[in-house]
Amino acid sequence: MTGTRHEEGPRRRRGPSSCGTGPGDRSGVSGLRQDELLADVDHGGVGDGALVGLVEGGPATLHLVLVGELPEGVTGLDDDGLGLGDDGLLARVAGKPLLIDCSTIAPETARKVAEAAAAKGLTLLDAPVSGGVGGARAGTLSFIVGGPAEGFARARPILENMGLNIFHAGDHGAGQVAKICNNMLLGILMAGTAEALALGVKNGLDPAVLSEVMKQSSGGNWALNLYNPWPGVMPQAPASNGYAGGFQVRLMNKDLGLALANAQAVQASTPLGALARNLFSLHAQADAEHEGLDFSSIQKLYRGKD
Repeated sequence: MTGTRHEEGPRRRRGPSSCGTGPGDRSGVSGLRQDELLADVDHGGVGDGALVGLVEGGPATLHLVLVGELPEGVTGLDDDGLGLGDDGLLARVAGKPLLIDCSTIAPETARKVAEAAAAKGLTLLDAPVSGGVGGARAGTLSFIVGGPAEGFARARPILENMGLNIFHAGDHGAGQVAKICNNMLLGILMAGTAEALALGVKNGLDPAVLSEVMKQSSGGNWALNLYNPWPGVMPQAPASNGYAGGFQVRLMNKDLGLALANAQAVQASTPLGALARNLFSLHAQADAEHEGLDFSSIQKLYRGKD
């Protein structure tokens, strides 16, 4: 697995969640209307995959980048939900572009669509992203790519314009596997961090002081360092802004569901992942508004009515 960092700032134009480059074509999609392409995109929230911008520059062979959180199983426009039919995305793409799907979907779905693309002489990469809304705006996302090395080499210059870390995880579906592993761990870490903070506060500790103690001790983790779930501890974190923005609870539940489905398919044991899914599901069911809040709002599950 390899990673790269770009030295200069990202070159991009703010725009819809679809990207495309090619000689004389800045509209985003070769041979497709953008509104058609995005018709099935879930606009309820901005997840990891919701990049902002049309990419400038890059190889002329890259005509289309699919970016955004699509509902599970939806990567195209036709009735089968996979873009594989006569009226699907793959049938309507002009030329031989390199296709990059940046949504987070099941690895099995990614492999199926990649096989269908290959049968039409197309290369499709699964390239889910990590880094959230802030990373999308700053151009510091991580792209986790699955697909052939040749396709990765073609896509890399474009992805480097949008992200800071570009990883080649392996063949088709590998990007999705790595992404759901990462997000399963993220959900576990956030739930555990929220639980520990709630316990300390119930015992009279200042959440900011406790957070610093744990950050500098063996309990230190990404949530404590960058995304504290307790309101007021980190002014820029969603927790200090009404849990608005960020990575929504419904998306965390979706990704945890993907992880558990994959674990069942490959007969892997994921008891903590299952527990995290149950906790986030309970949180979502406790109040209708919770699904649209940032996933760090899991803290509410532990704080109760205080």
